[in-house]
Amino acid sequence: MPVRRPPHILALLTLPTLVACGQEAPQGPPPPSAESLAAIADDGGAPHDPLGRAIDALFDPEAVGETDALVVMKRGSVIVERYGADVKPETRLTGWGMSQCVTALMIGQLVSDGRLRLNESAPVPEWQRPGDPRGEITLKQLLQMRSGLRHVEDRAPGTGSVSRESDRMRLTFLDERDDMAAYAESQPLEAPAGQSFENSSATPIILADLAARVLAPDRDPARRRRAVGDYLRNRVLAPIGMDSTMVEYDRAGTMIGASMIHADARDWAKLGEFLRHRGSVKGAQILPRRWIQFMLAPSPRNEAYGAGVWLNHAPAGDEARLYPGTAPANLFACIGEYGQYVIGSPDQLLTVVRLGASNAGQERTVHDRLGVLIALFPGGKP
Repeated sequence: MPVRRPPHILALLTLPTLVACGQEAPQGPPPPSAESLAAIADDGGAPHDPLGRAIDALFDPEAVGETDALVVMKRGSVIVERYGADVKPETRLTGWGMSQCVTALMIGQLVSDGRLRLNESAPVPEWQRPGDPRGEITLKQLLQMRSGLRHVEDRAPGTGSVSRESDRMRLTFLDERDDMAAYAESQPLEAPAGQSFENSSATPIILADLAARVLAPDRDPARRRRAVGDYLRNRVLAPIGMDSTMVEYDRAGTMIGASMIHADARDWAKLGEFLRHRGSVKGAQILPRRWIQFMLAPSPRNEAYGAGVWLNHAPAGDEARLYPGTAPANLFACIGEYGQYVIGSPDQLLTVVRLGASNAGQERTVHDRLGVLIALFPGGKP
């Protein structure tokens, strides 16, 4: 027999339905795009739809500018790969400041061969004159960005643009581009050698010049280019598998080791894998393990920087370049201007590459969204 309820009880029972009819149902996050879902060959243990949305976030042109490539490797295999318009997997993309990592690897091979010495005065002839305080600068101090040489790196104050007066602009595009090392090595000290940190795009140019001096002592530009190119290819790039890599030189035959190294996205990922594996490829030790340990050890004047590589620490009084406190402590990155990243996370067995063109405001968004993507994978907590 049906239960009979008083009319006011029946009215109360219908109230939730009436309210629901008058309100919009709560909406969840949007589904990932078809492009991002197609980019995921394997989620690597990350939640699938959030991973797709994280990929989409890195291809949002208003927020991050132009993303040309995103590659994620897990356990040595590519699990995510997506490209921007008119960019193909074989397209060479400029590393900008990430090129410094490659330069540091070349210097490591020369040190391993006994042709340069880490803790001795950097062999720049002009610095060896009696009474010149620059003779105190060691190769190690150059690699750790604590030479003390005068340098103006950055953007014009209060703008998102690089100042035309910056050394980076002058060396790369303006009056000092023909013989970059001569300009970089002519600068006086503004601090005692070894005593202060300053990120300097002139320093990898000096390091590239030192490589050329020992490989082609006669200073002929063509021979310098050939000697450095052969050495870099045979001792660093080919063993790593970075076969697409192209290097640019100035008119004096000095490798532009601060910025002008180009490779496809998968080859940039191989660089991260090489560092993550401490200088070995498929079990073969290409560079001494101790050299990679040196590159990934904090500089005495900035614990967030090693040697050509940024580390997951917060420098005093500065904005962290990576994710201290929210990602594994041994995470590291090669970072370039305009939002270039090769990020390695040994604890997560992960390498992430983003290449593109972002302005100063968008660069921070790229940084933050890469952090979100990395945190999706297992082991992402510090």
